[in-house]
Amino acid sequence: MSHDISGSARSDEEHLARLGYKQELRRTLGSFSTFAAGFAFISILTGAFQLFFFAYGVAGPAFWWTWLIAFAGQMLFALCFAELATHYPMAGSVYNWSKQIGGRGPSWIAGLSLTLALIVSTAGVGLAMQFVLPTISDVFWIYGDGSGPYDAATNGAILGSIFIMLTTVLNSLGAKVVSFVNNVGVVVELIATVFLIVFFFAAAKRGPQVVFESLGRGDDNGLGLPGAMLMALLLGCYIMWGFDTAGSLGEETVNPRRNSPRAILRALFAAGIGGALLMLGALMATSDLNAEELSVSGLPYVVQSVLGETLGGIMLTCVAIAIFICILANQTGAMRMMFAMSRDNALPASQRLGRVNKTTKAPVLTAVITGVVAIAILILNIRQPQIFLVVTSTTVVLALVAYTIVAASFARRRLSGTWVTQPEFFHLGRWGVPVAVAAVVWGVAMIVNIAWPRQSIYNPAPPFQWFLQWGGVLFVVIALGAGLIYYLAVQRHKIGILPQHAANSGQSSTRTVESGEPAI
Repeated sequence: MSHDISGSARSDEEHLARLGYKQELRRTLGSFSTFAAGFAFISILTGAFQLFFFAYGVAGPAFWWTWLIAFAGQMLFALCFAELATHYPMAGSVYNWSKQIGGRGPSWIAGLSLTLALIVSTAGVGLAMQFVLPTISDVFWIYGDGSGPYDAATNGAILGSIFIMLTTVLNSLGAKVVSFVNNVGVVVELIATVFLIVFFFAAAKRGPQVVFESLGRGDDNGLGLPGAMLMALLLGCYIMWGFDTAGSLGEETVNPRRNSPRAILRALFAAGIGGALLMLGALMATSDLNAEELSVSGLPYVVQSVLGETLGGIMLTCVAIAIFICILANQTGAMRMMFAMSRDNALPASQRLGRVNKTTKAPVLTAVITGVVAIAILILNIRQPQIFLVVTSTTVVLALVAYTIVAASFARRRLSGTWVTQPEFFHLGRWGVPVAVAAVVWGVAMIVNIAWPRQSIYNPAPPFQWFLQWGGVLFVVIALGAGLIYYLAVQRHKIGILPQHAANSGQSSTRTVESGEPAI
């Protein structure tokens, strides 16, 4: 057995060397750990407990159908990523995939966009603690008691900052420690999810036909219920991304060309099916569909009202664990993205950012930077009650931009006839072109839908500020626009694998492996 593992490790390192890089990160993750990383990032308990109230508030029980639509749309991306992971099992997922098949320019924007999404998401997920911990106990009201207009926003920023500091420490200790904590957390989340689904269905007060009811939601919308459903898509799109994390751990995974594609698809499939059953069960079990708390608190209200205070508190504690693991996974993804870009000298101070700690084999500086920036985002918005939906929506748009760039590059390669399938690994075969094209269409449609400056999403309550309403557009356009200008003026002239990271000592390459595309 040890001989087989050793042989597999050598094969993995040789494949990485053919892509231009030497093995630096510790390759210890098995199939479950890789799956767990993707599942922890998606974290249906985290997202559902964050945004159930919003989706229910805008579309009523009928919002459930938008979950299935989002699941199908995001699966298009996952299928593309699964095939790309067999060819390029590398840290940095979308950055390296788009670099190999689309050139340096698109890959730099994709990498920047997803890095920003991951950092903003680290902050956004940190805010989710506010939805759970104060419900468990008043001791978690560090600031105020919930009666003041800024209590929840301020307390949420404080709680989020505390837990981001904890994940920063863990991520600095290396993949083995992170993997252990992550695996334990995922097991807890899986058990809690299954328990909640079974309990909700057992306590059902109505049948599954509840998902055909809208309760009059959307009547005040110019597009009626369809317009409300378009807004409710934010729930599914916000939760079901990050499955590329399983591919981003390709340099830390044993036999990644087989394990990474499976992990990507399994993580999204488990989250999609589990989330659909969880929210259907909650709709069937809640005592009063017209309860105001469903549109204010959401799932925490359902859990405590259906399970009771004691059992509900235990389940909410499991949710808090899932949120913590989700923060950890977001930060891990940001670290790996920054590491992948910096070893190509694609970021400022790349020499330092790409440095791996000799003991922990972790890029410690990227962990610290991610944590500091995420906390800064929370502190800057500490008294902004409407921060959550703005941060959430911005995160989704940034992630979709990165995903769509990869899918577009993949579709282009497929249509050009230059893509070479590896039949011994996962591949889409003749379905590659329609899946990739459909993924691009889905991505563009959702970017427009979620970034659209609806007051009901970005600025639903006073004070009404134009910059909040246009937040999803402004932040993305300014951040990516500034990034593109910087890339064209400065960084594109410096890109090349840094010698200390190259497979062959002294190599400094701008080569795009297997792409057949010119560097841009």
